[in-house]
Amino acid sequence: MSETIPGARSEQINEIRRRLAEGLGRIDPHHRLLGRPIAYRVIDGTTLEITYRDVPGIAEAEVLGVKRLIGVECFCTVSPQTAECVTVRFVVSLKQ
Repeated sequence: MSETIPGARSEQINEIRRRLAEGLGRIDPHHRLLGRPIAYRVIDGTTLEITYRDVPGIAEAEVLGVKRLIGVECFCTVSPQTAECVTVRFVVSLKQ
C-alpha cells in the first residue's frame, strides 16, 4: 500500500487484514490460501485489492468464507496462473 490513505480507510484495511490473518485457518482447512503469497493494493483510495498467488485451487465454500471474514461487500475472481496454480483476487469497496 504505497499511496496515502485517510485514517478511517487505513483502519478499515488494517481490520480486514487482521480478520484474514486470524480467521483464514478456520475457513481454509485444506490450506489452499493459508501460507500463499498475498498482496494488498489500494486502488484510487477507494478500493482494496487482495491477491493470493500460487493457489492450487479453490472451492466455492472457501471463497464464501473469505468474503465473510472480509465483512463488507466484495467480489472475487479466479484466473489461471500456471497449469497447476490460480490467482485468487478479492476486490473490496472501502467505505467513506
